[in-house]
Amino acid sequence: MTPNMTTQVDTPPISRLPVFDKNMCAADLDKMMTNAQLASNFLKAISHEGRLMILCHLASGEKSVTELEELLSSRQAAVSQQLSRLRLEGLVTPRREGKTIYYSLTDERPKQIMEVVYDLFCRDD
Repeated sequence: MTPNMTTQVDTPPISRLPVFDKNMCAADLDKMMTNAQLASNFLKAISHEGRLMILCHLASGEKSVTELEELLSSRQAAVSQQLSRLRLEGLVTPRREGKTIYYSLTDERPKQIMEVVYDLFCRDD
């Protein structure tokens, strides 16, 4: 090795996950349980291929129910049922314009999850 070269040491990536400790206070444990319940409900809401596909399409912007039917090659009743579940969980927001109902993502959470899902299951790297 020449004097100007350095060796690279592989270090594990830093995790953003919390460190659990048996000495955690009750308030922290309660908060963790509440957050776990919220996360569980969120994951249940997206744990259907139809709902995942709807979220994928909505990640690029607002769509009408008719547009989603066409994009998904699915019946209106099926699309509406999945949108109803996503709306109930607060993941999508409807907007009415005349007889047409448009849906959009309520916030960035579904888009962030869809990006992770895409990276894990769809990317062809």
